[in-house]
Amino acid sequence: MFGNYLIGLREGLEASLVVCILIAYLVKTERRDALRPIWIGISTAVLVALAFGFALEFGSQELTFKAQEALGGSLSIIAVGLVTWMVFWMRRTARHLKTELHGKLDTALQMGTGALVATAFLAVGREGLETALFIWSSVHTSTNGTQGPMIGALLGIATAVVLGWLFYRGAVRINLSKFFTWTGGMLVIVAAGVLAYGVHDLQEAAFVPGLQSLAFDISSTIPPDSWYGTLLKGVFNFQPDPTVLQTTVWVLYLVPTLVLFLAPVGFAASLKAAGSREQKATDEQAGAADGGARDGGGDVADGERVHDGARRAGGRAVGDEG
Repeated sequence: MFGNYLIGLREGLEASLVVCILIAYLVKTERRDALRPIWIGISTAVLVALAFGFALEFGSQELTFKAQEALGGSLSIIAVGLVTWMVFWMRRTARHLKTELHGKLDTALQMGTGALVATAFLAVGREGLETALFIWSSVHTSTNGTQGPMIGALLGIATAVVLGWLFYRGAVRINLSKFFTWTGGMLVIVAAGVLAYGVHDLQEAAFVPGLQSLAFDISSTIPPDSWYGTLLKGVFNFQPDPTVLQTTVWVLYLVPTLVLFLAPVGFAASLKAAGSREQKATDEQAGAADGGARDGGGDVADGERVHDGARRAGGRAVGDEG
C-alpha cells in the first residue's frame, strides 16, 4: 500500500505543482480572464487520464488469461520506461520548471483561448497519463484480493492535491529539488519491482521463457500471506520465489539507474567533458608525433638532395678538367 501511496503522491504532486504555477502566474499578472480556458484544459486532461485508466482496467478483463498477462507485462515495462524518464527529467528541471511554464504560458496568451486550453491540457495530461499507467501497472502487480493498493494510490493523489493547494496559498515551503530527488529514488526502487513483475507476467503468457527456472525460493522464511510478506510485496513488489530472469532484470535496472539518479546533477556532464579533454590531448599528442615524423622525413629528404647535388657538381667538375 505504501508503494502505491508513494506513486500517487509523487506523480500527483507534479501535476498539482503544474496547476499551481499556471494559476498563480495568471493571477499575479492580472489575467484572470484566462483562468477559464486553463481550467477547461486541466479538466479535459483529468478526464482523459481517468478514461485511460478505466479502459486499461475494464478492457483487460475481457481478455484471456495469457492475453491479460501479456498486456499487463508489456504495459508494466512501458510504464517503468516512462517513469524512469520522468524522474530524471524532473530532477534535472525542477529548479527551472516555473520559468519554463511561464514562457509557454506567455506564448499561449498571445495566441488566444485555444492555445491556453492546449497548454494546460498538455502540461497536465502528460502527468495524468503517466500516473494512470503506472498506478494501474503497480496495482496490477501487487493486487492480492484486497483494495489496499488502489486505496493507497488514491490517498497519495489526495495528499498531492492538498499539498498543491497549500503551495498555492504559500503555507508550505520545502526544497522541491531535494523532495523530488528522495521520492524519485524511492520510486526507482518501486519501478524495479514493477519491471521484474512485468517480466514475470510475460513469462506466464509464454512470451518469455524461464518461468520454471527459479533464482531462489524463500517462501517458507517469508510467506507471501504473512504481514511482513504483504508489506514487502506492497512496498517493493517483493516476490519470495522469483525466476532467474526476474532477478537479473531487477538487478540490471536498479543498480545503474539508482547510481546515476543519485549522482550529482553535473556528474554525467563532467564525465563527458573529461572524456572530451582526454580525447583532445590524445589527438594533440598524435598530431605532434606526426609533425615530428614529417619534419624528420623532411630533413632526410633535404640531406639526400644536398648529397645528390654535390655528386652532380663533382661530376661536372671532373668533366671540365677532362
